[in-house]
Amino acid sequence: MTIAPPPSTMATGHDNRPHAIVIGAGFGGLAAAIRLGARGYRVSVLERLEQPGGRAARFRQDGFTFDAGPTIVTAPFVFEELWELCGQRMADDVTLTRLDPFYTLRFANGDTFSVNADDAHMKQQIAKFNPADVPGYERYLVESERCFQTGFVGMIDKPYSTIGAMLRALPGLALRRADRSVHKLVGKYIRDERLRMALSFHPLFIGGNPLRASGVLSLISYLEREYGVHYATGGTHSIIEGLVKLIERQGGSVITNAEVTSIDVEASTASGVTLKSGASLPARVVVSNADTGWTYSRLLGHKLRKRWTDRKINKARYSMSLFVWYFGTRRKYDDIDHHTVLMGPRYDGLLSDIFDRKILADDFSLYLYRPTATDPSMAPDGCDSFYVLSPVPNLDGNIDWQSMSEPYRKRIEKFLASTILPDLPNQIVTSKLLTPIDFRDRLLSTKGNAFGMEPILTQLAWFRPHNASEEVSNLFIVGAGTHPGAGLPGVVSSAKILDKVVPHASVFA
Repeated sequence: MTIAPPPSTMATGHDNRPHAIVIGAGFGGLAAAIRLGARGYRVSVLERLEQPGGRAARFRQDGFTFDAGPTIVTAPFVFEELWELCGQRMADDVTLTRLDPFYTLRFANGDTFSVNADDAHMKQQIAKFNPADVPGYERYLVESERCFQTGFVGMIDKPYSTIGAMLRALPGLALRRADRSVHKLVGKYIRDERLRMALSFHPLFIGGNPLRASGVLSLISYLEREYGVHYATGGTHSIIEGLVKLIERQGGSVITNAEVTSIDVEASTASGVTLKSGASLPARVVVSNADTGWTYSRLLGHKLRKRWTDRKINKARYSMSLFVWYFGTRRKYDDIDHHTVLMGPRYDGLLSDIFDRKILADDFSLYLYRPTATDPSMAPDGCDSFYVLSPVPNLDGNIDWQSMSEPYRKRIEKFLASTILPDLPNQIVTSKLLTPIDFRDRLLSTKGNAFGMEPILTQLAWFRPHNASEEVSNLFIVGAGTHPGAGLPGVVSSAKILDKVVPHASVFA
């Protein structure tokens, strides 16, 4: 991809479009840049790291290719819409493959539950655990679709900048019993405890505790079933590369190694940014895709804030963090699916350890990603590329990750070797770790959280930092820390909200 000139030397040439600056080249920032470009702005995306992508970075090591972060692509239409805005086709830049199965769950006793969109298959999987739960499962799917209509179709791309907007959403949320957790909602229809786990764990994909995340998030079951789970050839980062190409075709630029240290403010209006180099870049509009805690406490730390004070930022409840082990093997494990969820022996207790007690438990549940099941290019011939992810407490927990990282990795390695990856210690060719410390120091994530604020009812919609900043005019927020929240569909949709809250570029002409 093209790397633009350093910001201090950028010349506008004959491009007289109003300038918009986007801080951060994650999915939210890149989607925002495309939408701003379509609305008449000249856009510069400033990324402090050495490559675009944020959590969706890519790294290569010893011949293996690894997606650093998100790997489950649902709702492909939210991406396709960005290409359509530019009069182009996503398929010309990105190849998506629909997976079957979407993922396989493996329980502590070795039983498996395979998920796809086929109705007969899913009923067979349910009946394998408890035939009496099949009718309840059918009723649960009806409720999941209703939640999708309320929480996705009705809310995902709408701003909640006023209490009135929130009040208008309340009847629909009340009808869906949004105060009830996903786990309780599933429990209304399903008796088998393992099936309850299988149908309620999804909030973990967006940083939520299934025991208290709003039941509206059961919409994920319908979303998967209706639109599938997909893989982008070359890894999720290939979508990032496609988005960068779109921005460049619009005449915008993505500039790496460009760290913003403050958002400039004049008369309570964002007027540009200042870089670590000391350069100041003026802009009519500033969009932050940085962690919202970082945006308000650091990038706007020089300004008196009314709502998002340091105290409120610190008191907010943040998602758990993640421990991720990337590794490549010299052999292939052909019986392992693209996505596998390995459930530990405890569910409620482990979730409480992670989210409430914030301790590193002796047991764990894991997500195992094997892209080479679909895309052999991610590893050398005859090899496999993996990462295994363990939800862990954020840095509110008193865990010494410098000393605990390697022992924890070895525990995971031993578990995998004894269950689904035999002889794993002798097969590893390359290895790398990501801990909550990396989320804090590399991704500038408050308390090392992995998904922004925890998606509990009192931190949804109006209660989250708004897409149009409450503190400064012409400052806008995208990404996991604002409405609608984490997950690829949510993050990309946060940029769609800009169409409703950012003035058209012609206003500044």
